[in-house]
This record gives sequence, C-alpha cells and structure tokens, in this order.
Amino acid sequence: MNILITGGAGYIGAVLVPMLLNEGHQVTVVDNFMYAQTPLLDCCHSPKLTIVRGDTRDKALLEKHMKKVDAILPLACLTGAPLCARDPQGAEAIILGAVQMILDMRGKGQAVIYPTTNSGYGVGEKGIHCTEKTPLRPVSLYGKLKVAAEDAILNAGNSITLRLATAFGVSPRMRLDLLVNDFVYRAVYDRFIVLFEAHFKRNYIHVRDVAGAFIHSLNHFDAMKNEPYNVGLSDANLSKLELCQEIKKHVPEFYFVESEIGEDPDKRDYIVSNDKIEKAGFKQQVPLSAGIQELVKGYQIIKRNQYANI
Repeated sequence: MNILITGGAGYIGAVLVPMLLNEGHQVTVVDNFMYAQTPLLDCCHSPKLTIVRGDTRDKALLEKHMKKVDAILPLACLTGAPLCARDPQGAEAIILGAVQMILDMRGKGQAVIYPTTNSGYGVGEKGIHCTEKTPLRPVSLYGKLKVAAEDAILNAGNSITLRLATAFGVSPRMRLDLLVNDFVYRAVYDRFIVLFEAHFKRNYIHVRDVAGAFIHSLNHFDAMKNEPYNVGLSDANLSKLELCQEIKKHVPEFYFVESEIGEDPDKRDYIVSNDKIEKAGFKQQVPLSAGIQELVKGYQIIKRNQYANI
C-alpha cells in the first residue's frame, strides 16, 4: 500500500514507520519535527520512505501528498492534557481542524485509521470495564478534541479509530511525560515518588503494540472498518499505586508514598475492556513487565528530561 502518515516522526510514528517499511509499504511522512529529536534516521536508507518537513495544517502540502495514497494515518497531534491546555487554539487546529481538512480532501476509497484516546472515558464506574459502547465523558481539552475528531472520522466512513490506552516503552522519538515512562524514570534516578490520588486507575499499552494495532487494522480493514476499538493490555488496568508496585519489582530501591493532601489535575479514573479488538484477531505482544525492563535499560542512555511533551 501507499500510506501517508502525518506526525509520522512522533512517539508512535517512529516505531510504526519502520514496521510498515518492513511490511513492504510505501510510506510518506509529513512532520514538523517540533521536538528537535532525530527519529527515522535509521529508515532513510529505504527507497520506500519519503519524508516531508511540513505542517499538517498546510492544505496545499497535504493535498499534494494525499493524491495517490491508499491509506491516511493522521498521527499529528499536540498530545496530552498539559500541552493542549497551554495552547488550546493550536490544539484545536491540529487535532480537529487538520483532521476535518483531511476528511474533506480525501478521495473515494482512501482509508483513514486514527489514534484517539481511551481517556475519553473520563471518570468510569468503579469495577465496570469501559467498552466501545460506554458513553464518552472526557475531562480535559485534549480528550474532548480527540473525541470530536473520532466522531467526525467515524461519521465520514471508510475509517477505523483506535482508542489507545496510556502508551509506554522506548521509542526513537522518546517521551518522558507518559505515566509509566515518567514513573520508571523517577524510580531509576530519583528513587522515590509522592503519589496523589494513588487509587486512580487507567489502562496501559506498549508503543510497539500500538504500532501493531495499526498494522492489524490495515491488514483487516474491510472486516474492522467504521468502528472504534479500545487498544490496551487486558491485564494492565492498574492504579498508580499498583503501577509503582510493579516498577519496584525491577527497581528494588524505589520508594513511593501516597500524600494525604493535594490532588491529581488529571482526573481520569477508569478500567477498560479490550475484548473487541482481541476478537478481531489482534494479539498484544509486550507485557508491562517487559516494558519496564526496557525503560530501565533505556534510561542508562537518556539522563535528561527534555523528551517530555510539556
């Protein structure tokens, strides 16, 4: 296939693009490289890769590179609640406006696979798993914009949306602001953390499994299209306290304590069912424990916090 990926040099794209090239696809990446990292250098040898430095809001640029593609993966995003809160106009233009522009310009038969977020579930009901039929109640601007973009994409048809759990793991475009990545970094270098509202739960997924979900969706598009799918690890619906306990198994010196005062500005608290995508044949490959071990090794290389979307 001929595939266009906006934001293809980001945290997910830097893992996904090499996998797509290995599958034999032609891949065009449009990215503004806003974080001054150097992902995809290891892919530049491939004649199947085209890299375009540009902005996903540039209509003429996108129109030019959309003409001959079979599938569009709009990954470009101001990712995360803090970043969107700091630049709400930019967030809306990139997350919602650029996606709507792509939908308006795409040709008949061009597929769209879009990563939204299961943070759209907001605050769930205790002990009840959120399924794709659970009402969406996002609590942040980021969540609200992603939910609106998902709605537009599904209403437009010939599309799949992936409601991603909180991603973790090493990527060539590294992020330290993601919860697991952040907590492991603190365990390795600070050796302690103070938890606010440690009972809040969410679901997790390795970035390589996120990439795998995109490839599975491409390979089974007709059977899966026009539906949303939760993408997470079914055995990783964990509270922040439980996550720290898992990290301590790999970093024994890690100390954590729950504060009796203060609150987490991120109010998400829910557990998620991933049965739907599993029944569609997708199998997660990387357990949380393996991802923690990977991060501990990765942080022998990275010793700065410049890799956060904050």
